[in-house]
Amino acid sequence: MSQAEFDAYVDEYDAQHAASVRLSGEDPDFFAAYKAVEAARIMAAAGIAPRRIMDFGAGRGNCIAHLQREFPAAALTALDVSSRSLSHCEARAIRPIDAVCYDGQALPFDAGTFDLIFTACVFHHIPAEDHIRLLSEIRRTLTPQGRFVLFEHNPWNPATQHAVRTCPFDANAVLISGPEMRRRLRAAGFADVALRWTLFFPAMLAPLRPLERGLGWLPLGAQYVLVAR
Repeated sequence: MSQAEFDAYVDEYDAQHAASVRLSGEDPDFFAAYKAVEAARIMAAAGIAPRRIMDFGAGRGNCIAHLQREFPAAALTALDVSSRSLSHCEARAIRPIDAVCYDGQALPFDAGTFDLIFTACVFHHIPAEDHIRLLSEIRRTLTPQGRFVLFEHNPWNPATQHAVRTCPFDANAVLISGPEMRRRLRAAGFADVALRWTLFFPAMLAPLRPLERGLGWLPLGAQYVLVAR
């Protein structure tokens, strides 16, 4: 999706997103909070307290405040191709952030800048031919012991397919399977790439969600998470 396309959807994004996930019984904020909490769990398990975090493709900032709550000591950079979207990131932040608009090509940061690079359902909007180049740029800007945490939609889940088909800002989306996204991370030079599927139960089955930790091997969750260094 181009910068102009992102800008065109900024004002209607929240309403369209809420409509697309209605069948889950949750609102968009639930999914944003879940991703930030999961990123914090991943970093804690790795014994890393990040000092600098990048939200790659931050969009309208759905995850910004949640990331700041989970990582209160970290400086947060929101990166996006859409300047209009970044203005929403700044408005949603609970502390000052560094909002950076870039050209979709090289990341405007020195090597080894970030301890955590987080991205939430962004790569299905980026042309596949650009993935390995951008993933290599992400790897370049990550510290040697840092982590890259990527969330994406699972194309093998029927509810996810329905949500994407009915969402206007996903009109140009091309979903990527978990194994294929893992292959692309490895091709970009990432090591220790772990894949796990998530979000198995809708709101009506919320009492079963504690079981999800043991279901990460099952490729039927609504989304998946990749963790790499």
